[in-house]
Amino acid sequence: MAPVPAGRSRLTEEGNGLTSNDLHAQAQSLIPRLVEDRRHLHRWPELSGHEHQTARFIAERLSRLGLSPRLLLDGTAVVAEIPGPADSGRALLLRADIDALPLQERGEERPYRSQVAGVMHACGHDGHVAIALATAELLLINREQLGSTVRLVFQPAEETAGGAARMISAGVMDSPSVQAVLGLHLWSGHEVGLVGVRNGAIFSSADEFALEVQGRGGHGGLPHQALDPVPIASLIVLALQTLISRETSPYQAAVVTVGTMAAGRAFNVIPETVSLTGTVRAFTDEDRERLLVRIAEVASGIAGAFGATATMRRGAGCPPVVCDPAMADLVRRAASDSPGVQVIEPEPLTVGDDVGLFMGRVPGCYFLLGAGNQTSGITAPHHHPEFDIDEGCLPVGAEVLARAALSYPPRLAPS
Repeated sequence: MAPVPAGRSRLTEEGNGLTSNDLHAQAQSLIPRLVEDRRHLHRWPELSGHEHQTARFIAERLSRLGLSPRLLLDGTAVVAEIPGPADSGRALLLRADIDALPLQERGEERPYRSQVAGVMHACGHDGHVAIALATAELLLINREQLGSTVRLVFQPAEETAGGAARMISAGVMDSPSVQAVLGLHLWSGHEVGLVGVRNGAIFSSADEFALEVQGRGGHGGLPHQALDPVPIASLIVLALQTLISRETSPYQAAVVTVGTMAAGRAFNVIPETVSLTGTVRAFTDEDRERLLVRIAEVASGIAGAFGATATMRRGAGCPPVVCDPAMADLVRRAASDSPGVQVIEPEPLTVGDDVGLFMGRVPGCYFLLGAGNQTSGITAPHHHPEFDIDEGCLPVGAEVLARAALSYPPRLAPS
């Protein structure tokens, strides 16, 4: 017995009953269902923590495939398994996030436009669900090729960084124990047909913080009788930028952004407090923790120098999304074996995704699936009211994800 040569999927080996072209043809045959599912989900988006209708739709679709889905987290999450060899003792987790954003969609000409006022799938999670459902169908068609149990996890509340931790607490990585994780994210910044895979961090951490600067209110015309927190808060905002420009290596990207600043209600009244909120992004756990600690220290020090106080509250957050080299190579081979797909190494992005919590426990790969099309005018960025995808990306995602799952773990081929 000889190992499958590097750079080749075991699906391309002779004698295994499945060829690369077989899987491609199977994925192409699912295009009508992929588009139908994605458009249904796009019409009926649900916000984080409220994905009840979405979860029921997913469970119904999985049941029609012959699986036995379970609803978790008060009916907002779905888990289903495709059993592998009885003696494998391992599971591969395929994760898809399912929530939408509080955004009013523009683009009245779209036949699949959101029917829910103020809510839309502006990040591609509708496509993630459609792809995961099609992947499940492809894996069932080729079930005899599975080398491990595949656990399908449809996760709520990614946009608020609250879903992955709750699913882990609910036991989705246990019985049998998950040994690896795969997932994808549609990316409108890459053209359809491109698959972005990289070793190491592909997404940054993402943390929310809030600061409250406490001064002493008073008359706007008599500032000497008050302790004005507004200029103090302004100095804090400026000083926080030096955490990047003077305390972070120029060879290591990181971001500190203050997004809101709220103080007072009257033009002639000095307020007692100023509230700030912002976000921290970093590609290492060390930088993530250092920056969050230093924000509190800098704010407290500046406020204290003027006789005021500043307190910090750390909000929702998630770690960097770090791809294991071996799992990334598995995806590269799967993408390379998929007709019409070009593999690229994307720059790491300062966006967050709580899939990093799964991948912090076991090796995994999270890859980017090109979903843009400049010729068709599909170029709007994520989290934008005109966001859309070229649906030609859907069968590509299902094929690559299924091909990678069928090639996990690497198996021996006849010599």
